[in-house]
Amino acid sequence: MDKEYWNARWENQQTGWDIGYASTPIVTFFNTFPDKDAKILIPGCGNAYEAAHLLEAGFTNITLIDIAPRAIAQVKERFAGQQIEILLGDFFDLKGDFDLMLEQTFFCALEPSQRPDYVKQASRLLERKGGEIVGVLFGVTFEKEGPPFGGSAEAYEQLFEKEFTIRKLEPCYNSIGPRQGTELFIRMAYKNG
Repeated sequence: MDKEYWNARWENQQTGWDIGYASTPIVTFFNTFPDKDAKILIPGCGNAYEAAHLLEAGFTNITLIDIAPRAIAQVKERFAGQQIEILLGDFFDLKGDFDLMLEQTFFCALEPSQRPDYVKQASRLLERKGGEIVGVLFGVTFEKEGPPFGGSAEAYEQLFEKEFTIRKLEPCYNSIGPRQGTELFIRMAYKNG
């Protein structure tokens, strides 16, 4: 599942993960997050509805990255003239330092074999600022081959615990209807050393 795969999904409008607005659990979290200057990364940003919500809520330092040129073209058009950094590229090649990494569908779109690399890259991007991953993961195993790929709270805990302190890893109480009972809200802080 490389750049061509994801771009073809966008070109053919095969974006079943796209709910058309910012995810309720993420909106709820950021509505109470006080640091509007936090440097926020949204990997695999897609249509970046969460970024639109963050801008409306007064957040000032948002970076988006996606591997699919079509997705990035749409996002650049949507956010033209706004103060937001939009990158076409591979999350695994990204350099930088962030306070928060917002997780919404990206992790579960990756092949499970890439998950350890995701954790390593997230820790690199968050380590200097002692940052956090915040967002939603699927807490269910899907019957059909992904993406999306699911998982369990126990498996995620084992995967992340070496690099991150798990502050929250629990079922979402406010998922949208079609995702009720399948999502886990996560808040994980980089372990400083």
